[in-house]
Amino acid sequence: MSQPSIVVTTHPTHHATHHPHWAARFWSLLIGLLPGLLLTSAVGITAYGVRRIPGMNNFSPMIIAILLGITLHNTIGTPRRAYAGVVFSMRRVLRLAIILLGLQLTAQQVGEVGATGMGIIIATLLTTFVATKALGRLIGVDRGLAELIAAGTSICGASAVIATNTVTRAHDEDVAYAVACVTVFGSLSMFIYPALPGLLHLDPQHFGLWSGASIHEIAQVVAAAFQDGQQAGEFGTIAKLSRVMLLAPLVLTLGLIVTARAARRGEDRVQAKAPLPWFVFGFIALIGVNSLHVVPLEAKHVLVPATTFMLTMALAAMGLETDIRKLRARGLRPLALGAASWIFIAGFSLGLVKLVY
Repeated sequence: MSQPSIVVTTHPTHHATHHPHWAARFWSLLIGLLPGLLLTSAVGITAYGVRRIPGMNNFSPMIIAILLGITLHNTIGTPRRAYAGVVFSMRRVLRLAIILLGLQLTAQQVGEVGATGMGIIIATLLTTFVATKALGRLIGVDRGLAELIAAGTSICGASAVIATNTVTRAHDEDVAYAVACVTVFGSLSMFIYPALPGLLHLDPQHFGLWSGASIHEIAQVVAAAFQDGQQAGEFGTIAKLSRVMLLAPLVLTLGLIVTARAARRGEDRVQAKAPLPWFVFGFIALIGVNSLHVVPLEAKHVLVPATTFMLTMALAAMGLETDIRKLRARGLRPLALGAASWIFIAGFSLGLVKLVY
């Protein structure tokens, strides 16, 4: 009598069945994001191309990209199938780029500015931010928009606007408006400042400090300060980078303020939970890593332009989400606020430089 055969049935493990499911979801997500990512990349590449036109190289590719994006959206329109990728660029790509900005700063750079110079930068930043918010409230500008204009003017232009919006969560149109404000007035500084060192009796170091403490974008500071010579340019760049490093504590502080506001309104814990964004801690961590000088120079030669390109993609995405008709509804008050903030930061920082030195 033959023994009954024993049939062993092997059931697929959870991991085996889960992996194809995960892979399918990943490829589905990637395919959904691809049109928008390609579109924002194409706008970014075009911005770099436009920047090669004579007279345009003083403008950062981020500034050009948002203008191209706005133009494209309000003339041809942003394709519906690109929406997911555009939003991904505006959120996830942006956060990664802000983290990587930390690799452009070191704690040692703050030391080169000195305690007095750093004091001027901090005092200018805080006073400008508070004064801009107060004036915005006085003339009736929406609080979220006023905060974005204040951050962009007091710290580092478009990058500060879009980083601040991760906790203030203003409308995309407000973000675009704030970027436009700081772009216009920062660009004016870039052309006006180089004519002033002799008139204001500023030596190269003091002119560099003034430029770094008050002009909006890094590219604008470099363009303005180096026109007064190598020493002014180098000192202006270091002063500006030291100012950029204050982006992290400002965003964290605003996150706590947003939480307190939500708690006062009686919102539940989920809604009121502190937006202490992970990317800010990543930003701080990479400043620490960069301060140790362990990042190979070859890697920086890749990462620094890659960071700028990712920020350019994010600004392109923001432009592709911006409806001019909604911007017009904001009126001239936010523009007046941006102008007043620009004049304030220039005058206040100049007064401190003249007073202290």
